Parts: sequence; C-alpha cells; structure tokens
Amino acid sequence: MIAESPITLETLVKLDDILRIGRRAVRRAQEDSRRLGIPNVYSIRGLLYYELPSGELTRTDPWESADSVRNKAVSPSGGSGRS
Repeated sequence: MIAESPITLETLVKLDDILRIGRRAVRRAQEDSRRLGIPNVYSIRGLLYYELPSGELTRTDPWESADSVRNKAVSPSGGSGRS
C-alpha cells in the first residue's frame, strides 16, 4: 500500500525552483567573497571552518588576530593611543 503524499507535484516543482535559485545565489556570493579576498565561513557538524582566499581551509578565525591588532591600536577612550 502506497501512502498519498500531501505534497503536490506543483509544490515540488516550486520547491525545486526555490532551491535552485538559492544554491545559485550562494555560489555567486562565495565567488564574490573569493574575488574580494574575504574568507567564506562554513559550519560543519557545529564547527566553524574558514576558507581563506588562498583556498586553504582552517578552523582559526582569520578576523580574530586582526581584531586584537585593532583593539591594541585604539585606547578605551576612543583615541589612537597617542598623546
């Protein structure tokens, strides 16, 4: 005995179109990020992976070191740390 699917063929076709458009948008965004030198970030089994512009995959946050450098350059009062 085959159970009837509550999803119609028309709904499945629309779903397929939505998924195709979404996948294409993601690929384009990834390509743009690579072209601009911005790492792509992926979550795989709850862990973050960073694809660097070189194509290397790493678990080390590439922005973490840049943030620490910026934080050292700016004093808590918002100045440049210079007198």
